[in-house]
Amino acid sequence: MINKTVASVTDALHDVTDGMTLMLGGFGLCGIPENSIAFLSDKGVRDITCISNNAGVDDFGLGLLLQKHQIRKMISSYVGENDEFERQMLSGELEVELIPQGTLAERCRAAQAGIPAFYTPAGFGTEVGAGKESRIFNGKPHLLEFAFQADFAVVKAWKGDEAGNLIFKGTARNFNPVMCGAAKVTVAEVEELLPAGSLDPNEIHIPGIFVQRIFKGERFEKRIEKRTTQKKEY
Repeated sequence: MINKTVASVTDALHDVTDGMTLMLGGFGLCGIPENSIAFLSDKGVRDITCISNNAGVDDFGLGLLLQKHQIRKMISSYVGENDEFERQMLSGELEVELIPQGTLAERCRAAQAGIPAFYTPAGFGTEVGAGKESRIFNGKPHLLEFAFQADFAVVKAWKGDEAGNLIFKGTARNFNPVMCGAAKVTVAEVEELLPAGSLDPNEIHIPGIFVQRIFKGERFEKRIEKRTTQKKEY
């Protein structure tokens, strides 16, 4: 069995270079590859295109890359929690492509499955559909959408083994699974890295065939994007 373990995030992402297209898993701040994003920020790669459900917050997640103007284009479905993102978009410093959330997920999944394009009704008749080919299926108009083409997919999992098999936990099982295998190289950072054969096959969410490199993250802040509390009444 092939051992896909690398020693650190440095080894996992050493060949990420300027101008590449990167998929990054997560939903809000849940399930984002924190260690990988911090490394990319420190490495200083520039002019990258990021495919991610959202753009993090000002000082965490992809917000770290936005602060340093490392992102040239952002392809997302939700970006409302990042003031710096808003500033760069309105000033024209950042190219932005906003996509319906389901379409974003399906464009990832299509790339994972080797499907070059598909039709979806989402976005027809709106700005999302401007300039796109459309067809009628069962009396309903659909837009032609293309699978993503990315250099790296960087995901976060709860547990993984040396063969690259992954298990996600809770809400982190969002965009991470559909991004695995959807790029030329998939890198997984995990909280627990176990010997091959340690995971119950019935619990594995993504088989190792979709993963090229896996490493154990050094730290996970797991920040809460919005904390809502109420006073306890006695």
